[in-house]
Amino acid sequence: MTQQDCCPEFATLSRRGLFRGALAVGASTTVFGSAVVTASPASAASAPSVLVVLSLRGACDGLSLVVPHADPAYYAARPNIAVPSETLLAKDGMFGLHPELEPLLPFWTAGKMAAVHATGLPAPNRSHFAAMEEVEDAAPGSSVRSGWLNRLVGTDADANPLQGLNLAGGVPPTSLYGPQPVMSAPSVGGVAIAGDDDWDTEHRRVRALHALWDGNTSGLGRAMKSTFGAVAGFQPVKDTPDEPANGAEYPGSDLGRALGEVARVIKGDVGVAVLTVDQGDWDMHTDIGTVEWGLLVQNAGDLARSLAAFLTDLGPWADRVTVVTISEFGRRVQENASGGTDHGYGNVMFLAGAGVKGGTYYGTWPGLSNTLDGDLLVTTDYRSVLSEIVVSRFGASPAAVFPGFVRSPVGVMLGG
Repeated sequence: MTQQDCCPEFATLSRRGLFRGALAVGASTTVFGSAVVTASPASAASAPSVLVVLSLRGACDGLSLVVPHADPAYYAARPNIAVPSETLLAKDGMFGLHPELEPLLPFWTAGKMAAVHATGLPAPNRSHFAAMEEVEDAAPGSSVRSGWLNRLVGTDADANPLQGLNLAGGVPPTSLYGPQPVMSAPSVGGVAIAGDDDWDTEHRRVRALHALWDGNTSGLGRAMKSTFGAVAGFQPVKDTPDEPANGAEYPGSDLGRALGEVARVIKGDVGVAVLTVDQGDWDMHTDIGTVEWGLLVQNAGDLARSLAAFLTDLGPWADRVTVVTISEFGRRVQENASGGTDHGYGNVMFLAGAGVKGGTYYGTWPGLSNTLDGDLLVTTDYRSVLSEIVVSRFGASPAAVFPGFVRSPVGVMLGG
């Protein structure tokens, strides 16, 4: 098995293109939902907080990113791939950060970044597709097709589809799916009406679409009006400089480019409250490697450099922005015969930015001798972490965003 192949389920999932209840305007911009809105920066700027959800697709190995160096079972289970204790950063009595996360160390020591270990779903689910959907729905047992971020943007009266924006390409993740209008685009430049470009100097395409749809009161007509308003309201983002600020240097990776685009959206101040972005290729059944080489070094380094550049680029805007990482599940404690790890259960979540009580590790450590079928146990439901963000940054009711869930205190967010 090669990393390019990963496991067959994840390889298939990565190629999926489900088109669920959407209106596509050309191939670039997609508006989900059909609320009629008039988007304008003046009204949109009223929401002070922004949440960036970074999905580590493929199930990252949290035991390599935040290493339990004081748990002897870790080194016993991973004789070839364990991260040496002497290389770890920000060590405390139990944990330390992978050395490739060094670009994030200034934010950690400044109290702007934290980690919560042994997090995850309330019950194991080792299927990439099913676990991703369950994590992003965040409402186990519910038959309602909506994601937690869609429910979050629905807690106020604003029907602006710019509130929720996916910049990972393709359709929005399950977390954004639901009745509230949201948008998806591959880039800032992709938020446009197809054909409305430099070649159409008289904007004939847009005028024709308005003539066709402005008087239409059907659901499709309302969706078109929503699209027109959202695209027009997004213009201040396109007017922002595309060069990063404050000396930030993004890597040339997909994640680096995506977070650079996210920073432009935030600085454009058009009312975007939640943004989603992906980093893939975490399904490392083979060749995880060591601290000198391997797939994990590559991905962890890209994650750290991209996120550090993003937080630097934001400058004063960072006081409004909270970043949280999510992965569908963790990896097995025991390394496999191919120098990798297989699908597991408990994992780690990172938080950075506004409102984070950083510089430390959170969660209840169950120990690696006390496992579930060889997997790290989950002692903190991931929704408890997200609930603290929902409360502290948006003042929203956790019950409205995570129906039927009773959260436990984590303490990672100020006022959470």
